[in-house]
Amino acid sequence: MEVRTVSSGGRPGPSQMWGPQSSSAAASAPAMSAPSTPPLRSSQGNDADCDICPICFELFTVAGDHRLAALRCGHVFGSGCINRWLRSKGQAAKCPKCNKKAKRSDVVLLYAGISLRPLNNSQLVNMKKTLEEEQSLRRRAELESAQCNLQLQVMTDERSKLQRQLQELKTLMSQVGSRSSSQSSQHPSFLLGQSRSTQGAQYKFKKAVVVSQTGGCRVLAYCEPLTCLLASQNSPPYHFPGCGVMKISAMNTKAIHYVPIHAKQIRGLAFNRQDNSLMLSASLDNTIKLTSLTSNRVVQTYNTGKPVWSCCWSLDNDNYLYAGLLSGAVLVYDIRDTCTHVHQLQPPLARCPVASLCYVPRDASSSFPCGGLIVGNLEGAYFWEQVDGTTYKPHSLPLETSGCTDIQMDTESRHCLVTYRPGRSNPALRSVLMELSRTPQLDAAAQEPGCCSCKPVRTFSAGSSCKLLTKNAVFGSPAGRGATLVCVGDEASNSTMVWDAGSGALLQKLPADQPVLDISPFVVNGDHYLASLTEKMVKIYKWE
Repeated sequence: MEVRTVSSGGRPGPSQMWGPQSSSAAASAPAMSAPSTPPLRSSQGNDADCDICPICFELFTVAGDHRLAALRCGHVFGSGCINRWLRSKGQAAKCPKCNKKAKRSDVVLLYAGISLRPLNNSQLVNMKKTLEEEQSLRRRAELESAQCNLQLQVMTDERSKLQRQLQELKTLMSQVGSRSSSQSSQHPSFLLGQSRSTQGAQYKFKKAVVVSQTGGCRVLAYCEPLTCLLASQNSPPYHFPGCGVMKISAMNTKAIHYVPIHAKQIRGLAFNRQDNSLMLSASLDNTIKLTSLTSNRVVQTYNTGKPVWSCCWSLDNDNYLYAGLLSGAVLVYDIRDTCTHVHQLQPPLARCPVASLCYVPRDASSSFPCGGLIVGNLEGAYFWEQVDGTTYKPHSLPLETSGCTDIQMDTESRHCLVTYRPGRSNPALRSVLMELSRTPQLDAAAQEPGCCSCKPVRTFSAGSSCKLLTKNAVFGSPAGRGATLVCVGDEASNSTMVWDAGSGALLQKLPADQPVLDISPFVVNGDHYLASLTEKMVKIYKWE
């Protein structure tokens, strides 16, 4: 029999609370069911028993795990205690007080009755909740602090690297200066060329700006309204993967902002004449994009379907732009149409990527009045004359059959600079200045215009190495008087070579730490500058 004991204060004994005793006497006694109603209690001393849980002898609470709960038989317990009790007994669970069968679904939460005085722990529960929130905020703050410390360490390391590179550049410049002076004293002919250039102004080194520590720079352009250079580069370590452009202020020659644009390498940059802060970029991620440099956001994206190697704007209609593809074709886009291209220029033999695109504006007073697009690749070049609207007529330019790496245009003199890489017949890098020409119509009644072509004017030779598709430059000399300068990147000497297009004389050889990839002249407040881009930095020279 099961023995149930009750203490003098009315509290149930251990056997009443936890079931049968483990002693042999209790085990041998036959089980006896408890009365269906709890024993009567006197009004003296029993109110305290109504405030405690008969299982754990702790005060009831109005919230939390120990709030009031009752079984179907009517006996009251702490909700957590009675749930644990029924869970531990399983299918044979019974009420700890009346021994009636019970299950967890019988548990009903109650509110304090007349004779119950639960402990108000709502403030404690709120304090625990507040503590958890504070701990969560603290963990978040510690994480942000760790990230900031990591970024600080990265910036500190970059600063140390920049200081070391600056010291190396100063040492290199002093060595190059002493070496060039010794060479000029040994070669009278070179001294004669230098004496001509030193009598007037020339480019002098001003500053070197590190764009990327890891390399990856490819093209360079100048935005006149914002007075800044744009150098394409891979995303810095603290940005998302991809490629963009680094803004370099032309006023203080400092890198000021990085603008993410493409997912892969950028191969071309160009600006709209009507809105020079609207930049066109071409990338190997099969897109060309229009980016507003005032808001540093991409405003339009065109999917070309194939990698884009070059791009340019029309100089006759600011609404048209061009994209040179890997397949050799050129897509014509109208910025008023945001969906797709409006025309495709497909040359008869298109197997090489379009390495260079440049537009020739119409000029009725010129000996070459035509307007159109010069398209160059490794196999040759075409001039697509714009006849009317989106109607273009192709003209094959008489260039060498292979090795053309770059074509640049000087819109003022209407001369183009064609660069050939070294080959078997010509072991040196050559840049040929071409004059565009147009033969008259054979039949005046014919509707077809004359044939457009070009002829070489002067050839400039450099070193014997050309593994990169370096973008060169031809532009009016800062000295004026109608003179033209030709600037070519020489991989053999890691320098920028400056020639006078009129005389063919080598005016300067501007050293660089790596092969020059792009060259861009620009003017700031009436002062003329020249910027050369390598894989890691931009070197800026001032005409003095």
